[in-house]
Amino acid sequence: MPSQGPRARHRLEPMLDSLVADVLALIPEDDGDPHRVMIGLTGAPAAGKSTLARYLVHAVNEASGTGIAGYLPMDGYHLSNVQLDRLGRRDRKGAPDTFDAHGYVAMLNRLSIETDHPIYVPDYDRRLHEPVAARHVIEPRTRLVVTEGNYLASDSEPWVRVRRLLTELWYVEASDRVRERRLHRRQRAGGASASAARAWVERSDRANGELVKAVRDNCTRVVRVNKVPRVRSDHRFGR
Repeated sequence: MPSQGPRARHRLEPMLDSLVADVLALIPEDDGDPHRVMIGLTGAPAAGKSTLARYLVHAVNEASGTGIAGYLPMDGYHLSNVQLDRLGRRDRKGAPDTFDAHGYVAMLNRLSIETDHPIYVPDYDRRLHEPVAARHVIEPRTRLVVTEGNYLASDSEPWVRVRRLLTELWYVEASDRVRERRLHRRQRAGGASASAARAWVERSDRANGELVKAVRDNCTRVVRVNKVPRVRSDHRFGR
């Protein structure tokens, strides 16, 4: 039996059709105005933010043309391990103060006003455990940017500035049981032993998740989706 692509598989989750339609409706008309819409997805660790963000970008580009949607992951602004070691924060990697939050806000500002040239944006590589520069590109023709990360709804500086730059901010919700199972698998896939993975989730990821859940009401919408198709890992957004 031939394998099904993302478009066929997402019929298993009708909510996805609705979310894609809602995002498409936000894209500005091609009237010569270079205005961009920016949609944020936030939620506790392993709620499914990046999977949903990548899927939305893929679906919009299939419907509207390659490069109309672009992807900006907040995780690209993780501080490097060298900087975390210098600051003594490596054992708390993933906490709000282990990101270049000012750099992330500055990139959102750039994307809102710089529309006449490509803008290269970073991502986080879970195999290297490091941020990687220029993993994705936002093209001049891009009219929708989907960005995602844990702290987009935070009330702390400078994170609080993020909401002012977004058209909408969605909270991606998943149960703690499901999230922690995913987090444990993520740590194991990164090379941690079972006991080390469990300890990291309980000490770090769980605390960060509570911070995120506390500002859920700052979001414009709560979304719950299951079985979001994963876009191929070799897919390059904006190209």
